[in-house]
Amino acid sequence: MEARAYLRNARIAPRKVQIVLDLIRNKPAKQALAILKYTPKAACEPVEKLLKSAIANAENNHNMDANSLYVAECFVGQGPTMKRVRPRAQGRAYRVLKRTSNITIVVKEQE
Repeated sequence: MEARAYLRNARIAPRKVQIVLDLIRNKPAKQALAILKYTPKAACEPVEKLLKSAIANAENNHNMDANSLYVAECFVGQGPTMKRVRPRAQGRAYRVLKRTSNITIVVKEQE
């Protein structure tokens, strides 16, 4: 049995989120929450909120025990990219790509 939580179109680049997800993969849920709380990365805040949502889904929808949950899978994909223009010298314009992320966290019970 597993419980999932998704975060779509998070306004942070996927490569920044991937660093944080590598820290919590295959860790117990409580330990993963502690890691996210004390890691000074911008991606920790939305990932922590998403992990809490996955734990709540497991408890409420699948009647799992919150103390025996662990992060079975966590991955990030690229969402839609917002294209913006930045003015440069001599009337030119440079394109700025504001990337977004689609984040998925799966929690399972340990046997």
